[in-house]
Amino acid sequence: MPARPAQPFGVRLPLVPALVDTTIRLLGQEPLAGRMPTAELLRLAEMIDGAGFAYLEVSGGGVFDTAVRRGVESPWERIRALNERTKTPLAMALRGRFLVGSRPVGGEFVSRFVASAGESGIEVFRLHDPLNDVENLREAGEAITSAGKEFYAGLVYGSGYTNETEALVEQARKLPELGASRVLLHDPSSSLQPHRAHELVATLAEASGLPVGLYCQGAGGNAMAAGLEAARAGADLIAGAVYPVALTVHRISNEALATALAGLGLDTGVNVDVLWRASDLVDEHIGDEPVTPLAPRIAVRAAEHRVPPGLVAALDSHLRALGSGDRLDEVLDEFARIREEVGWPPIASPIGQILGSQALLHVLSATRYQTVVDELRALIEGGYGNPPGPIDATVSRAVTLSGGAPQEEAPVDLDSLRDDAKDLASSEEELLLLALFGDEAEPLLQTIRGRASGDESLSAGGVDQARAERIREIVRIVQESGVGEVTIEEAGMRVSVRRTAEPQDLSLMPLAETNGEPAAPAPAPPADGFARVEAPMVGVFYRAPQPGAPPFVQEGDAVAPGQTLCILEAMKLMNEIKADSPGIVRSIHVGNAEPVEFGQLLFELEPVGPPPADAV
Repeated sequence: MPARPAQPFGVRLPLVPALVDTTIRLLGQEPLAGRMPTAELLRLAEMIDGAGFAYLEVSGGGVFDTAVRRGVESPWERIRALNERTKTPLAMALRGRFLVGSRPVGGEFVSRFVASAGESGIEVFRLHDPLNDVENLREAGEAITSAGKEFYAGLVYGSGYTNETEALVEQARKLPELGASRVLLHDPSSSLQPHRAHELVATLAEASGLPVGLYCQGAGGNAMAAGLEAARAGADLIAGAVYPVALTVHRISNEALATALAGLGLDTGVNVDVLWRASDLVDEHIGDEPVTPLAPRIAVRAAEHRVPPGLVAALDSHLRALGSGDRLDEVLDEFARIREEVGWPPIASPIGQILGSQALLHVLSATRYQTVVDELRALIEGGYGNPPGPIDATVSRAVTLSGGAPQEEAPVDLDSLRDDAKDLASSEEELLLLALFGDEAEPLLQTIRGRASGDESLSAGGVDQARAERIREIVRIVQESGVGEVTIEEAGMRVSVRRTAEPQDLSLMPLAETNGEPAAPAPAPPADGFARVEAPMVGVFYRAPQPGAPPFVQEGDAVAPGQTLCILEAMKLMNEIKADSPGIVRSIHVGNAEPVEFGQLLFELEPVGPPPADAV
């Protein structure tokens, strides 16, 4: 596919905002990561592509964090796969000098990362600094504009600082000189009230002379109300997600927003019927399971304290692991106190995690600033930039007296790192992952190396890119249609894709009747009562997440619903095959790294019944 030309987005009638969809990104990061197979995610992207969005935000720091931690699929490969299947411009969210990691990097590094992202298919970069110090955006902004891509500058709302509007206006005035073509008001803490959204959109547009868009979240309808007020104030871009994702992680529903705006005479042109079909697809994978990090208890405290729900969930998890689950409110109160003392920084990643770690130390040790995490020390000493407000002088002195400053890390020399890691990182993008995430990236890179060296993959088998794409298309057609079998033979290559009947739960099916007489009994399930797990696609079967790692399951293992059983590789895309119900693995029918056909038996599981009533 030829590269998409750079184009101005949001050129519409006055006061009619363009809409942005963030569904793909949100499904690629916690708490939703892994719940939707990659093949289905690509199918979803194709559906959303035709709905009429200004761009699709498909990646960002959370997606890279998750991909590295899971160690299954390269985030770069996913971007390229999405780019091959869509025509709508693709976007990535970056954390200023942090990019997608947790440590600031230098200018050359930024340029090479942006270049790799652009080559993979990213056209729009949404760039914000966690401290709202926009000078930290200069190097990345220059790299983005030099690459001919769109640079949208984010300003983070929710610091709680008394003079927050003045501070945001001051930063907004600097953005045109940095090369930004749009300001995006970003609220990660669910604290933006509708009246403030209206006020800030108008104020930031006047101060910067640039169009202003909105990214926000919030439970109880607050985000939706903020989006509508932003549109009334002239926002030209508003981000949301399809309904089940928006409902799960408290974003704006694009279906609801497009419908509401049309009712106000601001028709965005987004096809809501397409979005409802996309929602049905997502619902098949996340519709029946609660997402633990956003349980009501967590969501209520996040809204009350104006802290991102994911951060509250992480704090709660740490406290429970230490037997202190009843101290969450203490930690959140201490979190707010620390935030004021270090200059009211917005709670954007990774700043929120830094403040949360320090708050946990204070509460659990019953002391303050006797131990200081290195990242908070760097924040107070200006290592990450300048926060909006003043830093408490007493706290600054206490931190200085608590110990020496951490040794400043030397900038990463990518060329030297390439020499040291030549057996691990074979490309520029893999080198960037290793530089950003260090040892954490090694399992993922080893997995990629292991797959690349296998003779079972299509590329190793001599299948060129054009043929590989045709095979992928055949698989997709069989998956999405009722065709039983497709066979293609060309230039000495024969490819067959077969569909098997979908398994049915006979216990839930009512008896059919014909002319008042009972129908013939349905076929009995297998005599042994085992549940069959079959290959949903053609691919290569992997029992472990990486070479040398323990298998996901062994014969005799008990498995829970949603537990990963294996990985199927199809066209370099890793698809996790999960258990649908609890059971015990009785047999594994495929060897590691063996090719499998559609419908081929992979596992047999002995169902495990529910516990006795008195055990529930």
